[in-house]
Amino acid sequence: MTVNSRNNPFFSVSTLPYGFPDFASISDGDFVPAFEAGFGEHLAEIAAIGSAVEPATFENTVLAMERSGQLLSRAAAVFFNNSSADATTVIQELETVVSPKFAAHEDNIYLDANLYQRFLHVDTEGLDDESVRLVEEYRKAFRRTGADLAPAAQSRLREINEELSSLGTEFSHGVLKNTNDAALLVRDAAELAGLPDEDIASASEAAKAAGHDGGYLLTLILPTAQPALEILRNRGTRRRLFEASIGRGSGDGSADTLPVAARMAALRAERAALLGFASHAAFVTDDETAPSLAAVRSMLARLAPSAVANACTEAAVLTGLAEAEGHDLEPWDWAFYSAQVRRDKYDVDLASLRPYFEFERVLRDGVFAAATRLYGITFQERPDLHGYHPEVRVWEVFNADGAGLGLFLGDYYTRDSKNGGAWMNPLVEQSTLLNRRSVVVNNLNISKPPVGEPTLLTYDEVVTCFHEFGHALHGLFSEVTYPRFSGTNVPRDFVEYPSQVNEMWILWPEIVQNYARHYRSGEPLPPETVAKLEAARLWGEGFATTEYLGAALLDLAWHSLPPGTHVADPLGFEAQALSDSGVSLRLVPPRYRTGYFKHIFAGGYSAGYYAYIWSEVLDADTVEWFKSNGGLTRSNGEHFRSTLLARGNSADPLESFRNFRGRDADLAPVLARRGLN
Repeated sequence: MTVNSRNNPFFSVSTLPYGFPDFASISDGDFVPAFEAGFGEHLAEIAAIGSAVEPATFENTVLAMERSGQLLSRAAAVFFNNSSADATTVIQELETVVSPKFAAHEDNIYLDANLYQRFLHVDTEGLDDESVRLVEEYRKAFRRTGADLAPAAQSRLREINEELSSLGTEFSHGVLKNTNDAALLVRDAAELAGLPDEDIASASEAAKAAGHDGGYLLTLILPTAQPALEILRNRGTRRRLFEASIGRGSGDGSADTLPVAARMAALRAERAALLGFASHAAFVTDDETAPSLAAVRSMLARLAPSAVANACTEAAVLTGLAEAEGHDLEPWDWAFYSAQVRRDKYDVDLASLRPYFEFERVLRDGVFAAATRLYGITFQERPDLHGYHPEVRVWEVFNADGAGLGLFLGDYYTRDSKNGGAWMNPLVEQSTLLNRRSVVVNNLNISKPPVGEPTLLTYDEVVTCFHEFGHALHGLFSEVTYPRFSGTNVPRDFVEYPSQVNEMWILWPEIVQNYARHYRSGEPLPPETVAKLEAARLWGEGFATTEYLGAALLDLAWHSLPPGTHVADPLGFEAQALSDSGVSLRLVPPRYRTGYFKHIFAGGYSAGYYAYIWSEVLDADTVEWFKSNGGLTRSNGEHFRSTLLARGNSADPLESFRNFRGRDADLAPVLARRGLN
């Protein structure tokens, strides 16, 4: 599998615009040689820093560290992007091998005693604030990785990290396989009554691609709630779809992810104890914007009773509708009857709005147009730049003065090789030290229509488009010196904040009028319909908040285990954890159950799923600021961009928020938004 370095595209900086990876030249066979050379080159650079005879300085130690490992970084950025977005069999096999090597490599760096001592002796006197922060963040990273531990403890830490890396990959691959395997095959189109024609056509295409000619395949999205449950009129089909969703990873399928999750939780608890923390949750929150784990628990405990009460109120209404049709209310009925309430009480039928949400218009005249109005940036598609998959599209992004800002990639359609959910990845991270601008990619999982047919989005998919582009803006607008602080390299409980803010423009009058037009007639979505959507906003918040809190509290339960605890019955543990947290409602399962909770077992959110609601406090308060300061204006956009989005992690994120807002965040707006006040 050896490839000559002269022909390996990773061995030199790409000559394409913005250092865009030369995907047209990259093959799977390039990764291993690049990793092997990259590991060796990086360790040699680290050894040179650590063994230098000159006294440690900011330049010869900290800046040298920031500049090191470029070959490895180039290859890793592409590889781990592909392992999520286009995980072919070859990529999955490689990931199983290389992920533990990356864990070991990081330990080789942060457990290097000579390197650690040099960082401790760097004099920060006279440095600018960002440089001082860089030194402090490195020192903290060394301590949190175990640099102060005795050799025996460090040896055990290395073993734990390597095993966790392997298990995380195993969990991720298992979730992908289980989600693909659990797709619901329906033979009779009559069982799909209620689905729009375009969805039935997509299901037919998906079945054909899977070798089930004449059938219909309903593919699953990552969360528990499946969108089709809102509109399928056949209760039997709804039940089968719901049970397929919640059963993923439960031991009935081909990949039992539950033992993997339990083992990971136990290893994380042991590692936390080695590092001096009572639990993995305490370890994680020690490095977040939340002041403490107790503060996180306090906020969630404050929200849970009101959320559950609201969910129970909603359940009473839905029970009446179910009983009127001669049956009890079951979890697979909730979304269906909730949609009926939204239609009957608020005259809002979300399914009927899809013709107004044609994907190209949503993207061009909604997502991009809002960014242009707010920040002055413009977009030019670059078909000459080829992505990692034929469906990937590339846009060059320009500032208001015409200067190039970076590249944005969109990978929007679902496929068997792509993980579920939606996310943003950086492929090149901005840094003035390295003279780099940002290259970022958004991934969604929209069902692909038959050839020649338009892609009509659900309202939730519109929200996801705006949300993920908020992450992209956070990366594109980065204006920091050091790559360690670039873009979304902020604490986990802050990273969702800019993305949630970007959702506010979805129904903003001049934006929704611009993109929400019937794909056939061109007629705009009636203003009265938008008003009804706003009026119906609180309906269903009891369910939404409760299912979210169920997942957040389940995450904390798994990661609050004391060291030495082995969970033999993960589903029993899950049930007890939800009950103990006061969010155990039979009709409202958590947004993610243990077997497919990829965020926390393979996605970087372990003990951090609370981040969404924590970030929403900042988001809701920011929305109030925009509304009270004139809304969608260039001056508002420039203020938000310069004081917050551009700062990355170059300053304390909460300090950046205060610079933007003029004060700390107020909890009242998020309570009002979710109907919890």
